[in-house]
Amino acid sequence: MTEKKYRTIVVTKKDREEVLWITFNRPKVHNAFNSEAILELTDAFDRVIADDSIRVVVLTGEGKSFCAGADINWLREIIRYSFDQNLEESLQLAEVLYKIYTMPKPTIAMVNGAAIGGGTGFLSVCDIAVAAEEAKFGLSEVKIGLVPAAISPYVVRKIGESKAREYFLTGQRISAQKAMEIGLINEVVPKNKLEDRVEELIEQFLASGPEAIARCKELILNVPHMSLEDVKEYTARMIANLRISEEGQEGMSAFLEKRKPLWTLSKENKKDSDT
Repeated sequence: MTEKKYRTIVVTKKDREEVLWITFNRPKVHNAFNSEAILELTDAFDRVIADDSIRVVVLTGEGKSFCAGADINWLREIIRYSFDQNLEESLQLAEVLYKIYTMPKPTIAMVNGAAIGGGTGFLSVCDIAVAAEEAKFGLSEVKIGLVPAAISPYVVRKIGESKAREYFLTGQRISAQKAMEIGLINEVVPKNKLEDRVEELIEQFLASGPEAIARCKELILNVPHMSLEDVKEYTARMIANLRISEEGQEGMSAFLEKRKPLWTLSKENKKDSDT
């Protein structure tokens, strides 16, 4: 995947080809998003999904905030929009959230600061969210007569109906510690340890089979909505296919031979193992 310049986000591989960092890059407005940001995020994640060399994605924010939700200047525009215009842009946001949530590659939200409204939605569609101790969260749409509509499927899955009723209806702020307690995020760490912890998670993902991770995400997405009768055949077929797959054969062989599987090796080491 060739790096591409965007106006509202920065996309970089840093020092590893397998890991892509996508950074909200509007620090002057606390990384609030607008229609342009939604389209750029959609394009970036489309490119990630199409690139087999990318195995992990980290989503974070530049400066003091992760993402402060919708941009005020954008709100000044959409207050004059027709229903059809509002529907089109709302569907674009819903689509990028769904794209991130369902993509077969693992995603980490590195929550470096405030995540409000849609910002909370973006961390909710990631597989793991790690936040700095100073981070604050909020679902405050009701305070301006709106609702957390597009993000609600993912936030409710994270925190459950009871907590969703509490925080959707009151719009009150949530501390990092409380966010972890209710399941909105996975971990809270000191800000100076945030990237170190994310790097540890990256290493754990890279040590696992990429196809196995993709199938795990498929299980999590599908199994809760299937009947026990249907799920028997579905899960049995999945594990049977994985056992005879190239990755499954390599993983089991590596385990039995007490060596690391090939997907954990660098390109240079892979070349050496092939000769």
